[in-house]
Amino acid sequence: MKKYLAVDIGASSGRHILGWLEDGKLKLSEVYRFKNGIQPRSGHFCWDADGLRENVIRGLAKCAQVDSVPESVAIDTWGVDFVLLDQELNRIGDAVAYRDSRTQGIPEALEETLSFEALYEHTGIQKQSFNTIYQLLALKKEAPEQLEQAAHFLMMPDYLNFCLTGVCANEYTQASTTALVGAREKAWDTALMEQVGIPASIFHPLRMAGDALSGLTPAVRAQTGFDTTVCLAPSHDTASAFLAVPARDENAVFLSSGTWSLFGVELTEPITTPESRAQNFTNEGGYQYRYRYLRNIMGLWMLQSLRRELGEEQYSFGALTQLAQRAANYPGRVDVNDQRFLAPDSMADAVRTVLSDNGFENPTLEELLSCVYHSLADCYADSVRALEKITGKTYTSLNIVGGGSQDDYLNQLTADATGLTVYAGPTEGTAIGNLAVQMIADGALRDVQHARDVIRESFPIRVFEPKRKDETEC
Repeated sequence: MKKYLAVDIGASSGRHILGWLEDGKLKLSEVYRFKNGIQPRSGHFCWDADGLRENVIRGLAKCAQVDSVPESVAIDTWGVDFVLLDQELNRIGDAVAYRDSRTQGIPEALEETLSFEALYEHTGIQKQSFNTIYQLLALKKEAPEQLEQAAHFLMMPDYLNFCLTGVCANEYTQASTTALVGAREKAWDTALMEQVGIPASIFHPLRMAGDALSGLTPAVRAQTGFDTTVCLAPSHDTASAFLAVPARDENAVFLSSGTWSLFGVELTEPITTPESRAQNFTNEGGYQYRYRYLRNIMGLWMLQSLRRELGEEQYSFGALTQLAQRAANYPGRVDVNDQRFLAPDSMADAVRTVLSDNGFENPTLEELLSCVYHSLADCYADSVRALEKITGKTYTSLNIVGGGSQDDYLNQLTADATGLTVYAGPTEGTAIGNLAVQMIADGALRDVQHARDVIRESFPIRVFEPKRKDETEC
């Protein structure tokens, strides 16, 4: 029985999940889990790149310990962040995180020579202060010598693949989040790089998910006790998660719900119109050149941050839900995409400040939590309406995958706000999509539709029907 390994790394944790087919169903087994997070270093918020490398290798070694050597392994992470290597393949500087403030003022400075309208028309990527193009320009301003020394640009999963194989490669779905890839050309936009002063020579030709990179280096084989093929996943975690959506038809909206809420649909062509730009939709690359046409919404980060402030041992997510339900009729709302929520010292204080700006003073804890839950659901509803207007389609269902699919209260609020039937699950959507691509590449699954059919039959999917307004008020 062939087994495949997904290394799925998020902003707060990473996990190694083995997957295999048994009696026509996909089975999963988590073999290793580790913590992740940003930490202050040299005046910036950074990822622990060395710690990530070590944990990836430890998780591989764990597979050998449980007698489950994988046929292949693939890595996915969040988007936009990167590291640079010099000619000798040594890392240059730190892996600065997207929540760092180094890009403050950079988007505005770039617009003095390149309008966002032109950038969006080229790349189709929504404006976010932490997009890779802005991070590179911030680095050029602060530490130009690092760019001068650089010979290789690697996104975070590219870098971890390099640590396993010694091969430098850029994967397409990750690269698409940089705002440096032509939306229609599906290749690095070297003319754009030249225009903004970023060296094109450090970027590698884009490769597609499913490609085999190499086996493990001798050093890594010595640490793990085996060799395996390192395969390219759709290495932006949302690209993998979208693959795991067991959509029933083409009228389904997708929501990958975790620290971020990635809300949108799959398209065969990008949409880079002025209306799309104004509505802040993005065209990120997907498996086999599908487009993930979506909005990046702040997501469960707000609830995760509030829980950390309150005390994770004392307050489970279930406890937060119960508190929020006590103030279900509280009318205060916030824009969950307000930049003040990106990396505040106190999320509670940030929400109180925005509520005050909106005319709601001194909310209780219950009202604060109710506000966040309802504001997320309202943002999802607004996104459905914007999608329907831009695409000209009517959507009939919403499929939620990822950790957030376990939040039944938010699922029901989302069904009520959008008026759509919500299908929640599977929970490990990102790892499942990662595994599905490895299985397709190896011939264990025929294609994407076959994978989605298997996923639908393999995992429980919970259904939430929208309540009538009078039911909701009761």
